Amino acid sequence: MTNKIEKKSYALPIAMMFALFFMISFVTGLPSPMGVIVAKQFGASNFESQLGFLANFIAYAFMGIPAGLMLKKIGYKKLALVAVTVGFTGVGIQWLSGQVGSFTVYLIGAFVAGFSMCMLNTVVNPMLNTLGGGGNKGNQLIQWGGTINSSAATIVPILVGYLMGDVAGRTIDKASPALFIAMGIFALAFIVLFIVDIPEPHIQKVSEKKVKDTHSPLSFRHFILGAIAIFIYVGIEVGIPSTANLFMTALPSAANPGLGIDAGTAGIVVGIYWLLMLVGRLVGASVGAKISSKTMLTFASSVAMVFILLAIFMPVSTTINMPVITNTFSFAQVQVPVNVLFIILCGLCTSIMWGGIFNLAVEGLGKYTAAASGLFMVMVCGGGLIPVLQGFVSDNFGFLSSYWVMFLCLAYLLFYGVIGSKNVNKDIPVE
Repeated sequence: MTNKIEKKSYALPIAMMFALFFMISFVTGLPSPMGVIVAKQFGASNFESQLGFLANFIAYAFMGIPAGLMLKKIGYKKLALVAVTVGFTGVGIQWLSGQVGSFTVYLIGAFVAGFSMCMLNTVVNPMLNTLGGGGNKGNQLIQWGGTINSSAATIVPILVGYLMGDVAGRTIDKASPALFIAMGIFALAFIVLFIVDIPEPHIQKVSEKKVKDTHSPLSFRHFILGAIAIFIYVGIEVGIPSTANLFMTALPSAANPGLGIDAGTAGIVVGIYWLLMLVGRLVGASVGAKISSKTMLTFASSVAMVFILLAIFMPVSTTINMPVITNTFSFAQVQVPVNVLFIILCGLCTSIMWGGIFNLAVEGLGKYTAAASGLFMVMVCGGGLIPVLQGFVSDNFGFLSSYWVMFLCLAYLLFYGVIGSKNVNKDIPVE
């Protein structure tokens, strides 16, 4: 009887977690097209244009552990309500930056929004893993959530690119409708979250005696290496399309020459990267119960390394026509160097990495899973630091050469999938 009740209660919480996955991606994806905007509106370099990501993701370093502690103390629902309120505020500040014409205000807004994304990630990942029962099925549910995540990521660069239009239209004010959409999503989510009942498997009861553990998630080697893998992965996921967007929109006459493609078209091309992530996550979700996370991560990182090498070494003069959907919702073809194609194809590989790494890193942690999720969120700051590093390399050595940063990062993920993910600390009690 108890099991039936529990199963019956899972559908709506899972749907809510999927909705939060959408929100995370929508807001987190904004710094990519916004980087193109600030490069034009504020004359930012490639390095400076990535500071929106840095501001957004560095918040994870400050909020990751507190979010994990809040999860244990106040539970999923209350933490999610706090998160969406903070998220609404952060996006509102970014909109305000367009009104006052301040790059600093924009960075503050991205930083505040980052706090929200950290808290939401702390909620959705362990929740979906728990509802899926851990193991391959937990990974499968996270992959389905990732599919929803990718749908939002696909929309953001296309929408903001369309709103920007030509070079003269690259202003935060022009992108305001996208910010209003994000604020609306937060407002709606708050209402739904307030109403819906959410299971609280990790909330710490007041009556519970606090027993000091002699161990922590950091006692597990595979978790430590997995946390590093998450740091690197988020940087890969963000850096690959963001630098591609800058490469395509930079003028051929610039100090660091680009392709001179208009922002709308470039946004659509970048959107294909996120669309491929969606496709990859659909495939990952469908086979996640049959194929291990280790196999999926090893295969994906290996293929991505091949794509990056091809992108670096193929001549820019070799072009290919990519099919895109125009702002009039008709099919067209845009000519781009084949390098861009290989960069975009990486979306198929990065699609399944988050769920695989998370699942491998928390496997066998038991009671330490909630705390591990908080530590995980600290490491998400890699999404801000690694793209900035890539931006610095691109300023000094060119856009394509900067993808060596991505290659080295992918090499580490391959190591983690093959060797680093093995749990060598099974003697530690986790009940």
